[in-house]
Amino acid sequence: MLYPRLDDLDEWTTVDSMVAEPDGAYAAEHVDLAAYNPLTHRIIGCAMRVHSLLGSGFPEVIYQRALSIELAREEVTAQREIETPIYFRGQQIGTRRVDFLVDGPAADKPVLVELKATADLTDTHFAQIVNYLEAYRLPVGLLLNFGTTSLQYRRFVKTRFTT
Repeated sequence: MLYPRLDDLDEWTTVDSMVAEPDGAYAAEHVDLAAYNPLTHRIIGCAMRVHSLLGSGFPEVIYQRALSIELAREEVTAQREIETPIYFRGQQIGTRRVDFLVDGPAADKPVLVELKATADLTDTHFAQIVNYLEAYRLPVGLLLNFGTTSLQYRRFVKTRFTT
């Protein structure tokens, strides 16, 4: 299996790509999780409040709009539906919209937040967020699912990037 199933994931999940540099070393970036923890906990708290007020059963866009309101209420700076370029071998090959980019502990390292409103998270959902983290060179992402009786959430940490 290429990506882990939801049942196999802990609350805090590290996803690494193991691509060697020409000198044989791995491209690694230190991620200061202590700097991200307060922010990711605030985002998850906002999502829990949205889920507790709306419940499950709405389309994803409804939760996206509600989460935008709740993040602003908590003074968490976030941009919604940001169109970002996708590159392959240094050439832009298209664009993709991410649900949220939340200002992170460093100006150039926002937290990517991807929303779902589905009965169950699948390997495809995990692959999507892993691919986004890789494509945008972002170290931390949250996957939030509003489609179940309790909010499902997972944090992904990307510590190595392909070149």
